[in-house]
Amino acid sequence: MTTPLRIGNASGFYGDRFDAWREMLDGGELDVLTGDYLAELTMLILGRDRLKDPGLGYARTFLRQMETCLGTAAERGIRIVTNAGGLNPAGLATALESLAARLGLSTRIGYVDGDAVDRPDALTANAYLGAYGIAACLDGGADVVVTGRVTDASLVVGPAVAHFGWRHDDVHALAGATVVGHLLECGAQVTGGNFSFFTELPDGGRRPGFPIAELHADGSAVITKHPGTGGAVTVETVTAQLLYEIDGPDYLGPDVVTRLDTVTLSGVGPDRVRVSGVRGRPAPPTLKVGVSNLGGFRNGMTFVLCGLDIAAKAELVRRQVTDAVGPDGLEFTLARTDHPDASETEVASALLHVNLRDTDQRRVGRAFSAAAVELALASYPGCTLTTLPGDARPYGVFSADVVPQEEVAHVAVLPGGERVAVPPPTRTEPPPTRAAPPPTGSEPPPTRAAPLPGRLEGPPPIRSSATGGHSAQVGRRGPLGEVVGARSGDKGGDANLGVWARSAAGFDWLSGWLTTDRLRELLPETAELVVDRYELPNLRAVNFVLRGLLGEGVAASTRFDPQAKALGELLRSRVVDLPDLPAAPDPPAASG
Repeated sequence: MTTPLRIGNASGFYGDRFDAWREMLDGGELDVLTGDYLAELTMLILGRDRLKDPGLGYARTFLRQMETCLGTAAERGIRIVTNAGGLNPAGLATALESLAARLGLSTRIGYVDGDAVDRPDALTANAYLGAYGIAACLDGGADVVVTGRVTDASLVVGPAVAHFGWRHDDVHALAGATVVGHLLECGAQVTGGNFSFFTELPDGGRRPGFPIAELHADGSAVITKHPGTGGAVTVETVTAQLLYEIDGPDYLGPDVVTRLDTVTLSGVGPDRVRVSGVRGRPAPPTLKVGVSNLGGFRNGMTFVLCGLDIAAKAELVRRQVTDAVGPDGLEFTLARTDHPDASETEVASALLHVNLRDTDQRRVGRAFSAAAVELALASYPGCTLTTLPGDARPYGVFSADVVPQEEVAHVAVLPGGERVAVPPPTRTEPPPTRAAPPPTGSEPPPTRAAPLPGRLEGPPPIRSSATGGHSAQVGRRGPLGEVVGARSGDKGGDANLGVWARSAAGFDWLSGWLTTDRLRELLPETAELVVDRYELPNLRAVNFVLRGLLGEGVAASTRFDPQAKALGELLRSRVVDLPDLPAAPDPPAASG
């Protein structure tokens, strides 16, 4: 089929705007509506749910949302695809069938199975399946398709495969749809949500609408939204989402390897951005497996330190708490939120966060929090805490490995109950080998090769031109965010930080100025980390991957920003020597 596929998104995570499904169904024409509910942390939550009740393990919010939406979708011929099945897609499919019967609907439900991988000691272990199981369910007549752990982009690629009839060797079309899926998967993040320049949006970013893609047979698409909804779709909002939670230019998926450095974005009208030029390679021979385990227990207490001698007060607490519970598993983080000569207690105060992790629930529980409270009359002057003593809470640890594609029993369960095996791609290729940095003292190549894992990257090439690079005219000192945008997020224990320039001249400056060494200076917590750096010239962007910043992942982290969501804004707030650049952003130049 050659007619475009109009596909929307109504959920970017488990807990997203409840009414978005209704808004998207009522807002205008759609062929397919998708919803993404699964993240690394969500799988842990669902795993704990299933320990309590084997019949659970899916996103129950989705079932409540369908109470008022299933009939509307049927009436308007809009098919629904969601990964809300989590660890139990069969259970959610059965619950939806019961709901449809109660509502008097003849909705046909299909689901995708086979992502669970045998890891005897794990709480959850699931392979990231691809798009062809979803496509098989749609081809089999499903009105609603429920999946477990598929890649987020597969929620879009699957309907596109069913609509256009793509085969596995249609790598460029699959890659284009993968980019579209990545853009839609986080809902309002592509329409102005969490956008660096939110104050420039028509409504100030108050209530951004959810996104739509008009997807074409060659894999190109136009990103848009329903008329009259908030936010905006611009080259920059799309760029921001494209940089979110990525690694290098090779975006590995179960059906195709997508080259992110081939993406071209162009504005084609108000709230309309065209995505084109995407190139792909055959899929890798393995699938990613996400593994969640219970790591132990944790607890935390926060001391308020007001006025003078903040560091000495924090040191006293450190010694007292360590004496009370022992040093193992203790973490102390002093947040210097205090201001000198302040007239209010809160403005004059710093916060000392004390966290304890251990496999011994009793040590981490009241024994720890009560020991902190007992210091109230026996510690530093003005001693106070932000909470009452609490009990220990379990925490999880996320890790990832791989499994050969042919070892995963990917199955599409059609509305009539027929189970259809979904074969892996007929042709696979190992991901491109990452090249080593050049020898010390040699001239780096103009096009940067990906760095070797486990090594610190060498400096990027020094660029110089009349419009930027190291010869750019320095105008004044100010926050870096006046001339660049940023988007950051988590990838297991790693974090990514994408930074884009607002003009061609800005990128010429940014690509030469923001080296890994300079990033470490601006963000000292990255100083001892392996940092990989990649340039994406089509997007006027540089992406950094900060290896190990988040330790064992969000579920285990005691970091103030456990998913690195604010890391980009921290970078933008740093005061630097700014270049003299055009005031207004311009669109990226189309590549050949």
